[in-house]
Amino acid sequence: MPEPDINYALQDISAADIEAVVEVLRSEYLTQGPTVPAFERAVADYCGAPHAVATNSATSALHIACIALGLGPNDLLWTVPNTFVASANCARYCGADVDFVDIDPQTRNISLQALRDKLDEARHKGRLPKIVVPVAFAGHACPMAEIRTLADEFGFRIIEDAAHAIGGRYRGQPIGNGEWADITIFSFHPVKIITTGEGGMAVTRNSQLAAHMARLRSHGITRELSLMEGEIDGPWHYQMIELGWNYRMTDIQAALGLSQMQRIDEFIAHRTALADRYDGLLADSGLTLPHRDPDCTSAWHLYAIGWNEQRSVLSRAEAYRRLHAAGIIVNVHYIPVHLQPYYRRLGFSPGQFPNAEAYYARALSIPLYATLTPAQQDRVVRELLTLLGQ
Repeated sequence: MPEPDINYALQDISAADIEAVVEVLRSEYLTQGPTVPAFERAVADYCGAPHAVATNSATSALHIACIALGLGPNDLLWTVPNTFVASANCARYCGADVDFVDIDPQTRNISLQALRDKLDEARHKGRLPKIVVPVAFAGHACPMAEIRTLADEFGFRIIEDAAHAIGGRYRGQPIGNGEWADITIFSFHPVKIITTGEGGMAVTRNSQLAAHMARLRSHGITRELSLMEGEIDGPWHYQMIELGWNYRMTDIQAALGLSQMQRIDEFIAHRTALADRYDGLLADSGLTLPHRDPDCTSAWHLYAIGWNEQRSVLSRAEAYRRLHAAGIIVNVHYIPVHLQPYYRRLGFSPGQFPNAEAYYARALSIPLYATLTPAQQDRVVRELLTLLGQ
């Protein structure tokens, strides 16, 4: 009988998680009840930030973060090519333009030198970005202190895309604490550190940004008298004071997230132990392993390696196919955003961001999740080494 597949990522749902969701299903409120604010408070407290705004996805959180920071037509947002498309699409939803900053080939995050050079050039041309979106790839924080210094010098706002990184730390502080970014975004998709099924959250130190994002996620409607215009009809009155969306998270989803938050440190510790073990088992494999930044305690959403065609004589594509055939369900993170057809139609082309393209050409994400066992990890390593001729 063949061994079961080992996926690159998998959620961990406990009996307590299920009971928490069932409790909400039996309650008066399935949505717009008390569980969403409780989940927001739990995440905010965990990160050390005063405010958190839950949404139905991290993509929605990115969108309302951009709107809250004033991004609109003729504005410019920069992010990296080595990310999911949402990091760039959020600008397009606002009618703004997008450009990219190449990555550091070692960290796979935004290159500080490339960012500084591009900012100098943009200032000379008279068109600086309104927002920069550094992406904490695989759970590893970007050099946020240095990016904050550049933001202060060049006048841009920072949305930290930490979709991969809740539970990680940077310079001893929880990612999302707001010391360096205006807004930080988390994702709760099932492959992430904790899950709400689908969901996201924006955390910030700024009360006005938080209130604005909370209004935007619910149609732009307010019940605050101080924000209303004209006469009101009675205590039931509400007003839509700006265009918003229905980006709300349900209490059902929030119940799962709130329960999962009780185990987040356990999840991070197990992922870290697995990453450490991969480092040891693959040390002599010839594969490019994830960089360890002394400023960063990774959340280890992904364990992304660089394939070595010279060592194996197999292409990355052939290695991918053979691993899948062996039941090792690896993935690739990411196809550079600027190479997607939509962005090519906007004028981007191969060769513009060579570090991101070179990383993509060799990238493989191997299994890493909270319930992965040492025996399963040994099987992953065994299959990898076999393909490498070891």
